[in-house]
Amino acid sequence: MMPKRETVQLAYLYFIPKPHKAGAPLRPIVSSMNMPTTGISTFLDKLIRPIFNKHVRSTTIIDGVDLIYRLETYTTNGYLKPKTYLCTFDITDLYTMLPQEESLNILIEFLVQHGYQKVQNIPIDIIR
Repeated sequence: MMPKRETVQLAYLYFIPKPHKAGAPLRPIVSSMNMPTTGISTFLDKLIRPIFNKHVRSTTIIDGVDLIYRLETYTTNGYLKPKTYLCTFDITDLYTMLPQEESLNILIEFLVQHGYQKVQNIPIDIIR
C-alpha cells in the first residue's frame, strides 16, 4: 500500500463541457489516479464494497448502463406499465467534496446498523 515515488502523481484539475446545457458550462473533474492515497483507497474499497453491495446495491443505480438493466428487469417483472411515468432531475451546485469526518461517521453508523463491529477481522475503529 505504500506509494511508489516513481509513479506517484499529484491530483490535477480539468474540465469537460456539458454541450446539452445552455451556454455549455464546464464540469470540473479532479484526476486522482496514482495519488499517494490510491493504495489505501483501493484497499478500503475492496474491504467495504461487498458490504455496500449486500445491503444497498438493490436500491442504488450506479450509471446509465445499470439504469437500462434495471428498467429491462422492471419491465420483465411487470413493474413498468403503459401508464408508468418516468422523470429526470437536474441537480445543480451539488458539492463533490464531502467533509471527511462526517463521511467517516456515516460509514461507521452504517456498519454498526448492519451489525458489523469488524470487517474481515479489522475493527471498525481501525477503519475509522
